[in-house]
Amino acid sequence: MAIGLGANCAPIAGASGSPASYNAMAIKVSARGSIPPFIVMDVMRAANDRAAKGHDVVHLEVGQPSTSAPGAVKSLAKSALDSENLGYTEAFGLPALRARVAAYYREIYDTDIDASKIAMTTGSSGAFVLAFLAAFDAGDRVAFAAPGYPGYRNILTALDIDPVAIPVGHAQGFQISVEHLERLETPIDGLILASPANPTGAMIDPAMLKQIANWCAANGVRLVSDEIYHGITYGAVAETMAEINPDAIVINSLSKYFSMTGWRLGWMIVPDDLIRTVECLAQNLFISPPTLSQHAALAVFDSREELDANVARYADNRKILLDGLPQCGFGPFAPADGAFYVYAGIGDQGSDSAELCRRMLEETGVATTPGKDFDLEDGHRFVRFSYAGSRDEMREAIARLKAWNQKP
Repeated sequence: MAIGLGANCAPIAGASGSPASYNAMAIKVSARGSIPPFIVMDVMRAANDRAAKGHDVVHLEVGQPSTSAPGAVKSLAKSALDSENLGYTEAFGLPALRARVAAYYREIYDTDIDASKIAMTTGSSGAFVLAFLAAFDAGDRVAFAAPGYPGYRNILTALDIDPVAIPVGHAQGFQISVEHLERLETPIDGLILASPANPTGAMIDPAMLKQIANWCAANGVRLVSDEIYHGITYGAVAETMAEINPDAIVINSLSKYFSMTGWRLGWMIVPDDLIRTVECLAQNLFISPPTLSQHAALAVFDSREELDANVARYADNRKILLDGLPQCGFGPFAPADGAFYVYAGIGDQGSDSAELCRRMLEETGVATTPGKDFDLEDGHRFVRFSYAGSRDEMREAIARLKAWNQKP
C-alpha cells in the first residue's frame, strides 16, 4: 500500500454485497462526496496493520496527545454515568459548560464572552461544518494557508464552496499576511486562520493578526479563526480573535491542549448575526454534542496543572526532534512555535515524501505523515512529525532514523 496516495473517497465498484442475481440501473452517486482522503488516517491504518502483524511502531503520524483525559475528567464521567440520564442536551450544549467556557476566556485571555454566543460542538470538525454552512454559500471563495489542515479544503469542497489555497513558505514564516490578501486577483468571501497552525506550528505575530482582522473587516470577508492549538506554545502567547474581530467565528477543541481527543467535543464563539442560523443547523445536523463528554468536560478547565505538564513534555520532545532530525537528513524546518508538530523538508532523500514515509514505516517502524496531506503543490517535499508522544518515543525515532539515513 502506498500510504498517503489513497484514492478519493468514492464508492468501490462491486463492493455493495448485493446478491449476484440482483440487477438494477446505475444509481447516481454524488460527485461532491468524492473528496481526497485524510491521508494521516490512511497512515495510521498502515501503522496499525504493521503492529497487528507483530512489528513495533513508533507513532509520529497522528496529531493527538498520547495522554488520556485528566483524572478529574474521568472521575466526573464515571459519576455522570450513575447520576445523569445522559439524554440530549440543548443544541448548543449544557448551559453550565457554556458558562464555564466563558469563564475560561476571562481567566486566560482577560476577555468577556457572553455564554449565549458559545456553542458546544462535536469536536472542532462539527464546528467547521456549522461555520461553513452558516457563513458561506455554494460558489463562495474561502482562503487558507498552504500548507494547512486538509479538513479545510476537503470540507469546503464537499459543501460546494471553493477552497483558495494561499502558498506560504519559509520566506513568509509559513503564515498568511496582509500582503498575501492584497495580491489576490479575485475577491474572497472568507478567510481561515490558524495560529498555531497544523502542520507547521507557525504562529502569526499579534500585530499582523490585528492587521489581517482589520483587512477582513474593511473588505467584507468573514474570518474563521482556528484556535484548537491554543495552550500549546513555546514562548509566544496565542491571542484569541474573539477580542479582536467581533464578526469572526472562533473555533476551539478539547482534543489538543485539553487531551480529550476521542471524547469528540469542541466549541464555537458565534457572531451575533449567525447565532440563530448556527443553532438551527446544529439542531438538524447533530441534535446535540455528546452528552457524557459535556458533563465530564466541566472538570477539564480546572485541570491545567496536569495539562501544562503535558505541554512541558511536548517542549522536551520538540527539542529532541529539532536537534536530531538534521542528523537524519531532514531540513529545513517550519518555525514550530506551537502545537506539537515539526514540518520538515526531506532534503536529498528523494522527491516524493509519500514514498519516503512508506519506506520509513516499512524499514524503521517510524510512522510519519507526508506533506501532500497539507499542501497539494509543494507537500511532496515535506514530512510532518508529531511529537505528542513520550520522550522515549522521540529518542527511539531519532535513533532509528539516524541509523537508517547512514546506511549506504
